[in-house]
Amino acid sequence: MRTRYGTSPWVHSFSGRRPEFARLRGEHTADVVIIGGGLTGCATAHACASAGLNTLLVERDRVGLGSAGRSAGLLLGDPRPSFRDVAQAHGVRAARRVFDAWRRAAVEGATLLRRLRVPGGVEDYDSLIAAFREDEKTLRREFTAREEAGLDAKWLTQKQVRQATGLDAPAGIRLRPGYAVDPYRACLALASAAAKRKARLFEKSPVTKVRFGRRGVELTLDGAVVRASTVIVATGSATAEFRPLRRHFKRRETYLVLTEPMPVAMRRQVGPRTATVRDTRSPRHRIHWTTDDRILVAGGDQVETPARTREAVLVQRTGQLMYELLMMYPAISGLRPEFGWELPYGETADGLMYVGPHRNYPHHLFALGGDADSITDAFLASRILARAAAGTPEKGDEVFGWTR
Repeated sequence: MRTRYGTSPWVHSFSGRRPEFARLRGEHTADVVIIGGGLTGCATAHACASAGLNTLLVERDRVGLGSAGRSAGLLLGDPRPSFRDVAQAHGVRAARRVFDAWRRAAVEGATLLRRLRVPGGVEDYDSLIAAFREDEKTLRREFTAREEAGLDAKWLTQKQVRQATGLDAPAGIRLRPGYAVDPYRACLALASAAAKRKARLFEKSPVTKVRFGRRGVELTLDGAVVRASTVIVATGSATAEFRPLRRHFKRRETYLVLTEPMPVAMRRQVGPRTATVRDTRSPRHRIHWTTDDRILVAGGDQVETPARTREAVLVQRTGQLMYELLMMYPAISGLRPEFGWELPYGETADGLMYVGPHRNYPHHLFALGGDADSITDAFLASRILARAAAGTPEKGDEVFGWTR
């Protein structure tokens, strides 16, 4: 078996009929036009259409084939930065709002995807953080801060961590909730559900210009024009039209590996694993055990590599992640990687995405940046953006805004 490099297993293994959306032509009007057909864009289209807004979405390539189909497919109840880091940057009250909103978004996202009957279903998992020996005190302080803020977390002893993860770590924290889903199928399901609610979706329709005036925005595409009250930019990172915003992001990559299925004898040695776990190393590892007896490991984050070296770097990082996984679980010796791929993302200073309006861009709403570990931010952003587009923002929404 040869490793498939640069290919997402979710896209590769997709079978069945995918929804087809036409290329946008002619002149159109809408209440809301969304740029970007990934998980955030499709979830936002569904939320806006469900709120009764005349919604139109344009995707430059194919729906779901960007970051959505390349993610790990984990819907986690916590953002990537620690509670202590967010509290230090923005205060305990704001941090509590961030973590409460994130947890609700995970639950609501899982509920929605189950209602849409995404093929493969939505699996429940515990989410754990495991400390290495030099990080135990730091993790204890993180647990104490969460406990004092009233957040749901449970301290795990060395024995409990070993039972749950198989890792020889001195301590850990169990977090809830956690879910896993095929992210490509989830994106297609959201797109189809949005279309059923009268949202208009178009593929192969790159935007070439965005102009705003007193009453709204005008988007120019090849052979098409869209006029709307509000444009929502859900492209993951700031595109050329919004070059001044790029200073808020560092372009980075994380790497993901999915192994072949474990043989029966190996499964017996490894034992049952029902949690997804992140360690405290830098860069971190994210380890997830799939229902078909594979291991997904992510990590090796670094500055985005140039296109000319990306293939070679991907091969090296895949081998490195498999070696590090073997060091954690010696029983998997001989297990081979079936897929190795990268996921680019925009890292913000505090690790949280920017969601909402920006003072320099009237009639614009943004959802930029993201969490390389989790797709929860797509559902979080969709709720905030739909409320803002409908003119009914909530007080807590500003903790994700550009003025935080």
